[in-house]
Amino acid sequence: MKKLAILCMGLSVVFLFSACKSKESAYKKIYEKAKQQELAEPEVISPVESSEPVETPVVEAPVEKPVSTAPIREEKVTVVTGAENGLKNYSVVCGSFSLKTNAERLKSDMDNQGYNAIIVYNAEKAMYRVVVATFDDRDSAARARDEFKAKYPDREDFQGAWLLYRVY
Repeated sequence: MKKLAILCMGLSVVFLFSACKSKESAYKKIYEKAKQQELAEPEVISPVESSEPVETPVVEAPVEKPVSTAPIREEKVTVVTGAENGLKNYSVVCGSFSLKTNAERLKSDMDNQGYNAIIVYNAEKAMYRVVVATFDDRDSAARARDEFKAKYPDREDFQGAWLLYRVY
């Protein structure tokens, strides 16, 4: 009986040390991989400073219209309620619902506040989107979204307004 107990303890010790060794090598592999990635990154060389002043010519750059960096979701949508031909490429979405009745309620509220809201449906995600403004270009849509959010600073749900790019 004692021999069996000693044999089990010996096997347990061997198993413990072999299990620790494999984990140690896994950690070592991860460390080595990170070290290789760190070495593979290019070095940034700082410019050499000179004590002599350097004259740089002043060139006036043309003022360019800033490109909007507003995030956009691309979705294939169909118009459910509203003007079919009124939906353009970029739209400001103020609400998304899985139930059509909730979307219709928000559309009604937006119509009462002077918007010509449109309900669109994304069949892939089974979601109804309420659109309050629609534009041909991204910058105009981004400005309209920002104005919409600024108009309703107390409405947290409207602070999540986003841009939709209609995919055909």
